[in-house]
Amino acid sequence: MCRPAAEKRYYQANAQNFRIRLRVSRRGLFKIIVGGFAATAVAATALLLGTKQGRAALESLVPAGLPAPSKDVTMSLNGSEVHVTVKANRTLLKVLREDLSLTGTKQGCTNGECGSCTVILDGLPVYSCQRLAVEMDGRQVTTIEGVSSGGSLSTLQQAFIDYGAFQCGYCTPGFVLSATALLRSNPNPSADDVNQGLSGNICRCGSYPHITNAVLAAAKRVDAD
Repeated sequence: MCRPAAEKRYYQANAQNFRIRLRVSRRGLFKIIVGGFAATAVAATALLLGTKQGRAALESLVPAGLPAPSKDVTMSLNGSEVHVTVKANRTLLKVLREDLSLTGTKQGCTNGECGSCTVILDGLPVYSCQRLAVEMDGRQVTTIEGVSSGGSLSTLQQAFIDYGAFQCGYCTPGFVLSATALLRSNPNPSADDVNQGLSGNICRCGSYPHITNAVLAAAKRVDAD
């Protein structure tokens, strides 16, 4: 008996079993293929979105989204009532700098880490890069332009100059705002209080000891007055 003939009779006798197995295998294979395509698409999209070239390439394929809605916002800004119309997706930092020309608020990391964009919101220091402008309706905002009054530096600003509490100066507005909020809530801070209160601000020039000394000196001057 030749081998091909024997194999043919075997397969014919077990045809139903093989059809069941074949259907299961095809279904499983289909799932694997579909899952593979999906995983590949997700990975490719993530890779593309992570590069400028990829985002530019995808912009031509993905339809543009609906324009962000706008809202009229009224806030107290440095003691004056300000009315501004802002888009819902714009940060307070962008509106301050680009719409209201208050460029003393510096743009740094835009990730809520460096503190260069610090402003005082309702008495508390916040990162303006992490707050939406539409949230400011009815709120009180103070920027570095609003710290001094009558053309004279505040006691804290003068102390920063006297103690050389800066080098390049880019981070200084954020430090002054954080320190101003600290002294308002704690007029007689210790060095540890100052370091803790300014822990959300980064000075890449490393002027931390001078900054701490300036804040402590300002507290003493205010207390003496």
